[in-house]
Amino acid sequence: MTRHFARPRSRKEGEEIAAGPTSLEVVEAFDEFMAAFEAFKEANDERLAQIESRVSADVVTTEKMERINRALDEHKRLVDGLVLKSRRPPLSGERPETSLSALQHTAAFEGYVRHGAEGQLRALEAKAMSVSSDPDGGYLVPDETEREIGRMLSQASPIRAIAGVREISASVYKKPFAITGPATGWVGETAARPETNSATLAELTFPAMELYAMPAATQTLLDDSAVNIDEWIAGEVQVAFAEQEGAAFVSGDGSNKPRGFLDYTAVAEASWSWGNLGYVATGVDGAFPASDPSDVLIDLVYALKAGYRQNATWVMNRRAQGEIRKIKDADGNYIWQPAAQAGGTASLLNFPVAEAEDMPDIGSDTRAIAFGDFRRGYLVVDRLGVRILRDPYSAKPYVLFYTTKRVGGGVQDFDAIKLMKFGVS
Repeated sequence: MTRHFARPRSRKEGEEIAAGPTSLEVVEAFDEFMAAFEAFKEANDERLAQIESRVSADVVTTEKMERINRALDEHKRLVDGLVLKSRRPPLSGERPETSLSALQHTAAFEGYVRHGAEGQLRALEAKAMSVSSDPDGGYLVPDETEREIGRMLSQASPIRAIAGVREISASVYKKPFAITGPATGWVGETAARPETNSATLAELTFPAMELYAMPAATQTLLDDSAVNIDEWIAGEVQVAFAEQEGAAFVSGDGSNKPRGFLDYTAVAEASWSWGNLGYVATGVDGAFPASDPSDVLIDLVYALKAGYRQNATWVMNRRAQGEIRKIKDADGNYIWQPAAQAGGTASLLNFPVAEAEDMPDIGSDTRAIAFGDFRRGYLVVDRLGVRILRDPYSAKPYVLFYTTKRVGGGVQDFDAIKLMKFGVS
């Protein structure tokens, strides 16, 4: 039986949605996504049956399955986008319990962004003795705008969404840890307590690096009082910040950017030691094993200790996820399952999947899949304060807004993340 499902609907460029997508639109888009997944399973079952009976699959069937697989990705992106828009709160609504100083800062900031009037903003920041901004380096955005940027980044940046996040006011966050572990033992109720050995401490450092974006606006847009400036700035910088963060948290080298977890030395799990990330090899160069490919994924799950496994997440890109969608377990069940509802996440072996496009493709000796408790394993450091410098001269007639924030990141627990290497050993 052949299933027919609608192509994902896309919105025309520049089209505005006044009140966001309705719940009916989200439900309809999710229903189309589930129909696409059922069609994919039927096509893949047909391909596997042909392989068993003819040694190789029919080309038409394989092309059909790959076409449905791509459509499945498009449907998922559409559903995720609709859900994100439906959950976005308006910034221009009522602000309960807002202090007078916060209202003054917001009004002064809006005057600076719209018309370049910086006198009041400079006076307020001087009164607050702010050392994190100045006329040459820009002015701090209001707290509400900063929170909105952080919220949107958490939804758009896949690693930030699952990692541990800490806000700091200094330029470096230092975290001590005990190499030897705590000194403990058993004693009787009235027995003498032996003196414990001194703990051997080491220190992890997470410097906050500067990340910038430069959205542009016309003066006509800035003069339009119906345009919410806070929301416009947050929306414009969110995409640029999320793309840069996503790449850095995965593979950044730590030079003027966060250090990604794939930049650390990876060793075979049998040889794991602190400071390295352990990996499980597939045993085949650049691919899953032809026989029982789900077994290596199960091996990766149980390479992680039980204390980390209960909150673990898979991390891979959509092409690796497309390959895993084809895999069945020994009972003939697909090990990848779509989200149970719109806005949810897909699961693999009952653990959620985070789709990170900056993960490498499956290839020779690539570490294309990660699995672990990223909230304990990877730390994102945000220095408080987002700054904006208004530039009406460099790209006339447009007004540029040089927006910066300081972000750091790195592995904080080397036992909490494991990798899969697509290689012989």
